[in-house]
Amino acid sequence: MRRRSLLLAAVPAGLVAVAGCGGGKSASSKESASASPSAAATSAAPPPKIVAGPLPAITAGVKFDEKPTVAKGPGEPSKQLAVKTVIAGGGRIIAENDYVQVNYLGQVWDTAKVFDNSYDRKTALVIQLAQGSIIDGWRYALTGKKVGSRVEFSVPPTWGYGTSGNSQAGIKGTDTLVFVADVQAAFDAKSSAQGKKVPQTDAKLPVVGTNTDGKAPEIKVPKTAAPKGLVSEYVLEGDGPVLKETSTVLVQYQGVLWENGKLFDSSYERGALTSFSLQQVVKGWAQGLAGKKVGSRVLVVVPPSLGYGNNPPSGSGIKKDSVLVFSVDILAAM
Repeated sequence: MRRRSLLLAAVPAGLVAVAGCGGGKSASSKESASASPSAAATSAAPPPKIVAGPLPAITAGVKFDEKPTVAKGPGEPSKQLAVKTVIAGGGRIIAENDYVQVNYLGQVWDTAKVFDNSYDRKTALVIQLAQGSIIDGWRYALTGKKVGSRVEFSVPPTWGYGTSGNSQAGIKGTDTLVFVADVQAAFDAKSSAQGKKVPQTDAKLPVVGTNTDGKAPEIKVPKTAAPKGLVSEYVLEGDGPVLKETSTVLVQYQGVLWENGKLFDSSYERGALTSFSLQQVVKGWAQGLAGKKVGSRVLVVVPPSLGYGNNPPSGSGIKKDSVLVFSVDILAAM
């Protein structure tokens, strides 16, 4: 059985499922939980037939990543999933279970009432295209598309919020929904940070590998005394947005013990990315990553006072008062 992430501080045992912007509802404080496509995902339904239309016209904001204005639906919507690639991207093909970073707008077919959009929040959604993480219409509409694409699609209740609808968002159980999604990026278990190499010259600190092939970078811990305080240093420096203390992040990471270099936790080993809010994790992670840029690989050395102290997670292999060493690839954030 794969070990689950040890990072989240809120659970006494330390063993938690993937949280935050993947594997469940978005944890972003800026995200409207009632209206997000990640909220209230319906139970699994048989796969829809993908049809070309009908779909309403986009009347303004026609460029990629511009907030679109979408007309009311023309007549009766399809009872299947209508999908159109409005702008074809040139990036990699998106697979089911990938995480995607998208700007999007959602509205009701017959009224054109906008119930949610990320453009106004100026923060793209990062979500996993996995069953139970997002409404099925998104999974089926975006799988197979290319990064850099604008995709318009209509989602009937069967692959949306079901017959119960979403009352907080003003969505009835009979409403067909229309989405426009601009796919900025996609990530999977082989994703790595792609930042610029930063010299690692302090002989008293661990050295982290700079490979960007999706494999776990090597962490070499020096045979010297551990630092007393928190260490947070770039290994690869990205050029993306700077993380805030409230950011929700998508990462690849691994952790070893300073004492002996023994691996105790790794997203690479699990074969699955991890996402969480910096408000949920141990203090060393939150303080070590806040202020760092998306696209970076960061060395974080966590002293016991900012880690697990004298209460490490049961079964983790971490002793009391252990100094922890992490390599963290910050892939995306919101």
